[in-house]
This record gives sequence, C-alpha cells and structure tokens, in this order.
Amino acid sequence: MTTRISYAIAFLLGLGMIFLGVRFFISPQVATSGYGIHFNANGDYSFHYIKGIRDLFSGLVICIFVLLKERRVLGVTLLTGTIIPVADMLVVLGKSYNGVLQAVPHITAIIICAVFGIILLATKPQTIKM
Repeated sequence: MTTRISYAIAFLLGLGMIFLGVRFFISPQVATSGYGIHFNANGDYSFHYIKGIRDLFSGLVICIFVLLKERRVLGVTLLTGTIIPVADMLVVLGKSYNGVLQAVPHITAIIICAVFGIILLATKPQTIKM
C-alpha cells in the first residue's frame, strides 16, 4: 500500500515537473515569475530553455521509473534529486525581493522528494505467495 501511494505521488511529481519544463518553453516569463525570480531576458530566453529542459528531463525520468516499477532506482533518484529544489530555494531566497512565500513550492518539492525517496528505499519488495 505504501509503495503504491509513493508511486502515485512520484508520478504526480513527475507530471508536475514535465508541466513546469514545458511552461518554460511556452511561456518563459510567466514560468520565471512562478519560479520566484525576476529576470529581464530582453528577448534572450536561454536561461528559460535550460531550466525548462532540466525540469522536463527530470519529470520524464521520474515518470519512466514509476511506469517501470523501479522502486529502488526511483527512491535513489528522488532522494538525490532533492539537491535541485534545495539549490532552487537558495537561489530564490538569495534575492532581496523574495521571502519564504516564494520558497514554498521549492520547500514542498524538497519534502516530497526526501520523504518518498526514503519510503521507497526503506520499503521491502513484496513477494507473491502462491
């Protein structure tokens, strides 16, 4: 039961990451504002595309591991992947115009990745009794 819930949460996280990545390509200024920073691109959206492809890739990897039922690999990916929202949070909080409110999405991602990464790694694989 715990593994199924963890898979479901991880899959939703992956879909969310895919959405965020695509949004950086489709609507870069809105995505940057949602990320928690002000960025005057002056028509150069290189940063946005770099951020977008990182999020898109991360979301796809998470969803693929869920679909393949790679419990341990998914757990390691989520746990080690916690470094991304931690770094993002530090960038957001490093801006004088931001407060904790702008860091909430990053803090939420940190908690989800850490908690469910640990759960997936700590859960023993189920054996089928015949």
